[in-house]
Amino acid sequence: MTAVVTTAPLGVDLLAQSIKENTAINIAEVDINNTDRFLVHSPYTEPEHLLDLETLDDENALLARALSQMECLRADYATAGYVESFNWDQVLGELKRLVQSTGKTFKETSFYIVAFRSTIPPSTIYEDLGVLDKAAHAEANQFGGFLKYWFGSPDSEGRNLATCVWRSRPDAVKAGHGQAHRRASRATASMYSFWKIDRHRLIVRDGAESWEIVDWVD
Repeated sequence: MTAVVTTAPLGVDLLAQSIKENTAINIAEVDINNTDRFLVHSPYTEPEHLLDLETLDDENALLARALSQMECLRADYATAGYVESFNWDQVLGELKRLVQSTGKTFKETSFYIVAFRSTIPPSTIYEDLGVLDKAAHAEANQFGGFLKYWFGSPDSEGRNLATCVWRSRPDAVKAGHGQAHRRASRATASMYSFWKIDRHRLIVRDGAESWEIVDWVD
């Protein structure tokens, strides 16, 4: 008989409810139609998951808007090169257009990217991962600086890719110490047969005239 790996949904649900009740803004008053301020930046669309653009400077807010156009370009994204897997030319082209149309200044800025590559065995219930992931995203969103979150679906061999774009590495590290993120991290050993974290630096130069993605070096 194959053992089935499960989580503790009740505990996660209670944690998610606590996060929802302690958000930095009153989510009951969030107007999800106010796209000038609140942006859907992940697969999750509830108020506590929206990015508050008023918490960001111009460079980060403009990039967050441009990242709304981020799409995966190839079916083998779980194993393919990171840069080649997404439509970065289109995203950064949109950023340049936004800089020009808004008249806002864009000074050279670096952003922190995390790529989480993983393999789940047949014994893992994928929906349980989703519960943990959603709670961790809501929590990370409250720490600030979380510009984009994207994840795919496991391929026929259980391989997948998830990626985050952050304002800075300290923002990502701070979010990583959150209770929901630590709970998700503890599940890694039992729910994944393989996992690896790649780190990249997105450099966007003055006026968003050019860009590059390189390996992150501390």
